[in-house]
Amino acid sequence: MPALDHFWLTLTQHAESRPGRTALNGDDGKLTYGQLPGQIVDRSRQLSEGGCRRVALALENGCEWMLWDLALLHTDLVCIPLPTFFSAGQVTHLLDSADVDTVIGDLPGGVDPEQLGFSRTNLGWQRPASPLRPTAAAIPEGTCKITFTSGTTGQPKGVCLGANALMTVARSLQAACAQVIPERHLVLLPLGVLLDNIGVYAALLAGASIQLPEHSGVRNNTLDIQRLAQVLHQAQPHTLVLVPQLLHGLLQAAQAGIQLPTSLRFIAVGGGRIAPRLLDQATRLHWPVYEGYGLSECASVVCLNRPAQHRAGSVGKALPHVKVSIADDGEVLVHGNGPLGYLGSTDPVPSPWPTGDIGRLDDGYLTILGRKKNQFITAFGRNVNPEWVEAELTSDPTIAQAFVHGEALPTNLALLVVTDQAQADNAQIEAIIARANADLPAYARVHHWLVISQPFTAANGLLTINGRLRREAIFHQYQQVLLGLLPEESTHEFF
Repeated sequence: MPALDHFWLTLTQHAESRPGRTALNGDDGKLTYGQLPGQIVDRSRQLSEGGCRRVALALENGCEWMLWDLALLHTDLVCIPLPTFFSAGQVTHLLDSADVDTVIGDLPGGVDPEQLGFSRTNLGWQRPASPLRPTAAAIPEGTCKITFTSGTTGQPKGVCLGANALMTVARSLQAACAQVIPERHLVLLPLGVLLDNIGVYAALLAGASIQLPEHSGVRNNTLDIQRLAQVLHQAQPHTLVLVPQLLHGLLQAAQAGIQLPTSLRFIAVGGGRIAPRLLDQATRLHWPVYEGYGLSECASVVCLNRPAQHRAGSVGKALPHVKVSIADDGEVLVHGNGPLGYLGSTDPVPSPWPTGDIGRLDDGYLTILGRKKNQFITAFGRNVNPEWVEAELTSDPTIAQAFVHGEALPTNLALLVVTDQAQADNAQIEAIIARANADLPAYARVHHWLVISQPFTAANGLLTINGRLRREAIFHQYQQVLLGLLPEESTHEFF
């Protein structure tokens, strides 16, 4: 049975077998599994009557976000999640390039929808389809969702995904977590980002109650520990999806005496490389943390550790719907469940999908070593992946973020963002760097560094949606600062 048909059949079965169980619970309301089908059909009717084709969701996390998302899936319309932290330029680019005719919610970034040809309707904001809109791009047939990632450039890139690809991942995730019998799932990440959007589909397949707080303490890549702790203890979740920065924050909270609820059975972490020390800290606290790996082009999760198949330091084995292999140059290749294409591109979709990540396979367990294109070559001809060094630096909770650069340089440089600038003095930072360097070979060590006051965020264009550093943007903004870190005799020779 196709994965999408299986999803709808499962929801119907849940509505019949557990009609009174809470399905969605947010600040904007609560729905049971018995009520869910009717709410989806009602919104599907509104979309059809409104003549919608391509719909952007610009809502905060809550029941409404998921109901409209499910209704768009039900009516075979195109859903375009709009990250609430996009800049005005990114919002405008997304709306025009995807030829969005309907926006449900309010546009972020201070964008005035009327200036873009939208008018207020019962659904939200709508504008007539225009074949003359010069920036509009065709989309591949079968596209159900266009997920945008800011990537490494200022203009977001749209990945076109099919419904069966999305639900195939959800089905694999539900099976991977079945052993822990998840009954309550808490959403902490923005639903505008694919990772936890897929997590909700998997939780619905499991018949779990899904908590969707609008303000969870995670907002625009900042973390309110007190609010997060309150949300966790109120929800008493069995499952969570985190990005590495959020795990880092929770470990900091634990050091400050704030404990996670004992209800947690499965914490999936993905979206970037995790320092081994962070995972060791989580293990010592007996947190059920399972590292995974995925990418938007493959509808999110590809590999995941799980209770019966877990190897620390790896991102786990491939989920059943895909296979992974390693190319001759070390690049990770994913076989199966690829995208339909990129928005506006007519290039053929490669198969297997080249991820751009460097990795290795041991007994089926994948270890990610870093980004292929992020590697730099030092002045001494050594290849260094900066994510490796950055992971060592940020394994200490004092360092919130790190950016390492050493292309064609005799020594490696680092920009550091500290958790509490008032309490982190130079001696403490020096000690942290010394500890990190002790675990690194000489060519990968950091020799010159600077603490900067402003963190890297998606809002200032220095992080991707999933929390990865936008290296070109950071280097462009801080090039002169980095230049000033080098000894004077090296400056002109290597820059």
